[in-house]
Amino acid sequence: MTDKTHPVDEMLAPPKLFTLGLQHVLVMYAGAVAVPLIVGRALKLPPEDVAFLISADLFVCGIVTLIQSLGATQWFGIRLPVMMGVTFAAVGPMVAMANAQLGAGASSNDAARAIFGAIMAAGVISLIIAPFVSKMLRFFPPVVTGTIILVIGISLMRIGINWIFGNPVGPTAPQIIDPAHADWLKAVTEGAAAGTIAGLPEVPQGLALAAKMNNPLYASSTNIIVSAIVLISILMIAKFGKGFIANIAVLLGIVIGAVIAVAMGTMNFAKVGEAAWFGLITPFHFGAPTFDFWMILTMTLVMIVVMIESTGMFLALGDMTGKKVDQPALSAGLRTDGLGTLIGGIFNTFPYTSFSQNVGLVGVTGIKSRFVCVAGGIILLVLGLMPKMGALVESVPTMVLGGAGLVMFGMVAATGIRILAGVDFAKNRHNLFIVAVAIGFGLIPLIAPNFKMWMPHAIHPLIESGILLASIVAVVLNAFFNGAKGSVDEAKAAASAADH
Repeated sequence: MTDKTHPVDEMLAPPKLFTLGLQHVLVMYAGAVAVPLIVGRALKLPPEDVAFLISADLFVCGIVTLIQSLGATQWFGIRLPVMMGVTFAAVGPMVAMANAQLGAGASSNDAARAIFGAIMAAGVISLIIAPFVSKMLRFFPPVVTGTIILVIGISLMRIGINWIFGNPVGPTAPQIIDPAHADWLKAVTEGAAAGTIAGLPEVPQGLALAAKMNNPLYASSTNIIVSAIVLISILMIAKFGKGFIANIAVLLGIVIGAVIAVAMGTMNFAKVGEAAWFGLITPFHFGAPTFDFWMILTMTLVMIVVMIESTGMFLALGDMTGKKVDQPALSAGLRTDGLGTLIGGIFNTFPYTSFSQNVGLVGVTGIKSRFVCVAGGIILLVLGLMPKMGALVESVPTMVLGGAGLVMFGMVAATGIRILAGVDFAKNRHNLFIVAVAIGFGLIPLIAPNFKMWMPHAIHPLIESGILLASIVAVVLNAFFNGAKGSVDEAKAAASAADH
């Protein structure tokens, strides 16, 4: 690397690129495959089609990551170490669309075609409006960006914690229906629904609570111990490792956890044996897309949410890497969100955004080269075309990823704190109000996820993201108190903090 080469543009040796790129893939893999699994099942697709959705998702993840990190032209690609994946902001609306289509008598294929048509149209609209969204950059001084990045990190901690203990709902929920009472509860509930049992509002709910038991799969000692070993391994390698070994501490920690999981019998390779070596990704797998106005409008609202969140991610990466994100660069990055979503609709997959957990990994490793994510994009392409390789990575248990998640997601929050350290709170006490209230709003979906139950469903995509709520509140309060500007001194202090 010459003195004139920015760390973001540094080209590392191929073995390092592959290893660091693989680390990025492992970090994002669970999130990347979760959305096609959820939506595929909501569409009631057969298992082979759900598997195809996963492969298509990984394939397009690779394509869009290459466009974003390499920078295909001046119009596309922010040219920062960005890994692109399916946004979770679209999951709720897509599941609702699937349920509505199937409920109206549509086949699974027809429902899929309508969803992919809405995604394609939203991608085109996003391409058009991206430059206008990028002009909002002046509304994001350090007091705003630091707050948003802090909320991003806090929000992501929920993912890492759920990887360790179990999800709030599903097979690993804290409480489940006691098998001994399942048939009894079903009979009583059906009787109440039929009006043959008095107390319709109270009886089923009370019986449901009485029939629940603590779930032995939730917060099991095995999960906690393995996650703790992974976390301790990462910290020990980070402290005592030298050079490249220290940079891949997260990957080595995951490998150590995977070896332990294999020895314990909690990680198996059955899916690897069943998967094919090669699978071609074909566009319009379910047929020609169809277009519904209201579905397109919903997905467009989701994409606006995605672009606002992406703005925070890109600014976070700019602070981490010391490379200024100006308006043209931000416009190119947001335009790639739209292009990726359009490509996703064509190849039977979903809206795309920068993955925030990989932003945390950049902070952990200190490796700023965008070519690491280019390598990760190539690996994702290969995984998408080789289902057997994808199945191997997918077999890593979430308890292994949990210990690594605490480090990675915590680093995102720490970056926000570091940026806020350069903000003037002593002379400008209004900044305290901005940070305090924005964080409060950002925590609402985490602490009270059902707060929106009585609100119109049309606005749910706009309010179910804590990151978006924090962003809107921080921008509005900053405009109210500071006139939508951050002082030059604050900006310089935040840049200095990000460089150290």
